[in-house]
Amino acid sequence: MKMLKKVIPCLVLILCLFGMTACGEDPRTVDYNGYSYDELKDACVNTALTLEQISPEEAAAYQESGSETTANLVSSWMESRPPLGEFVGFGEFEVTKSGKTLTAAQTLNYEVRPMILTYVFNANSMEVTDITVDLVYTTGEKMQKAGLNTVLCLGVVFAVLIVISLIIAAFGIFPKIQAAAAKKKETPAPEVKSPDIVEQIKERETVTDDTALIAVIAAAVAADTGTSPDGFVVRSIKRRG
Repeated sequence: MKMLKKVIPCLVLILCLFGMTACGEDPRTVDYNGYSYDELKDACVNTALTLEQISPEEAAAYQESGSETTANLVSSWMESRPPLGEFVGFGEFEVTKSGKTLTAAQTLNYEVRPMILTYVFNANSMEVTDITVDLVYTTGEKMQKAGLNTVLCLGVVFAVLIVISLIIAAFGIFPKIQAAAAKKKETPAPEVKSPDIVEQIKERETVTDDTALIAVIAAAVAADTGTSPDGFVVRSIKRRG
């Protein structure tokens, strides 16, 4: 047990030393599956120089070449390169391996801001899977861009919520509109006036009184003239108060 307690710390120390040695290995001396550090750097530098001298006609030919990787690279270059100003020189070159992917990134310095040209390889076959160009932004610019994106996203979210709220509120208005429209379409039934019984009785009484009055007058005239009342015709009766 005492021996194990002494051996285990020694093994841990040895592993740590090996790890530090591997981490501190010079990338210039590493063999990248048949390619050296300088060969990868030359590939990036030559590509950058070719792109620097490319004409619009050549760019159009590359874009129509049928190679998706080349077409995307030239399109990105023609879009990103004009605002950068004059080419100043080459900057840092870095090779990174992560799993089955190996990347070789060359920094290109310009008057306005740097650009990074990156080759992406399959680490096992060293086949080129992609070539990209990316502008380098400062920390302040990245924070500003992130802030604008955050504000834009929040604005879109709140706008959508407002629209949804308005739609939900409109659900309560639609039934009222439909009810009002249905009410306008309904035609009111004509009012049927019930006959006034009192007026009918008065009319009948008036007609009865006039008939009796006519008979009395006819009898009086017949008695005065000595004739029969059957030949009399009453045209009208005028009442005097």
